[in-house]
Parts: sequence; C-alpha cells; structure tokens
Amino acid sequence: MTTTIDWNSRAITEFRGHDGKVGGPFEGAPVLLLTTRGAKTGKTRVNPMMYLADGDRILVFASKGGAPTNPDWYYNLIANPDVTVEVGTETFQAKAIVVAGKERDAIYAKQAALYPQFGKYEEKTTRKIPVVALARNR
Repeated sequence: MTTTIDWNSRAITEFRGHDGKVGGPFEGAPVLLLTTRGAKTGKTRVNPMMYLADGDRILVFASKGGAPTNPDWYYNLIANPDVTVEVGTETFQAKAIVVAGKERDAIYAKQAALYPQFGKYEEKTTRKIPVVALARNR
C-alpha cells in the first residue's frame, strides 16, 4: 500500500528531475513544491501540491483531499510563514498569508471551476478549506 509519504517522495523526485513536471494524477496540472518549517519540530518539510497563479502571488489550497482536518503543512506555515517555493526550475523565498472572506471564496470557486476535484473536496468536509497566498520576498 502506498502511503502519502511514499507518494510525496516520488513526486518530489520526479518534479526535481523533470523541470518541475510530474505525471500520474497530476500530469499537466500546475504543481509546486512548498518547503515549510515544522511547527513543533523545526525540521524542514517539502510537500508537492497544485497551485493557482494570481499575478505576483501563488495560491495554494489546504484541501487534504477533503479530509476533516487541515494538512500538517498548513499548521507549519501558520507557525512559520517564511517558506521556500519551487515552481518549474525556479526556487524562491516567500511569505505565506492566509486569504479569508469573500476573496478566499472567490479564489476557491475559481480553482474548483478549473479543477472539479477541488469542489468535491469541499463537499466532503465540514471545514472551510484554507487558501494561502505565497507572496514572493522582494
């Protein structure tokens, strides 16, 4: 049985070995690698995830496939909002900022329209799936 850790590890290796592209269920989708610092451990953690480009920001979604709890990476960036982002062959430092209210709702609706699985994730859970903007450090 494949665990999330196994899948993430394979996706990270594939991403870094193929100029930021991955296959499988995310083939052709915009995927980035987000490096956070653990809220409790202080260790760095890398997570592959889909994103939505939005001008100077990159938006990510703490969907966890519609699970009842937020993913660990979300709590890590709340505790330590300074993150590293890898998109394609580019790596940069960014600040993670949670998007709220009507702006969050509009962004999530756009992502769900582009990628219907995000609408399904929202239907599966009672929590409001967080949207996080990654603002490049200048």
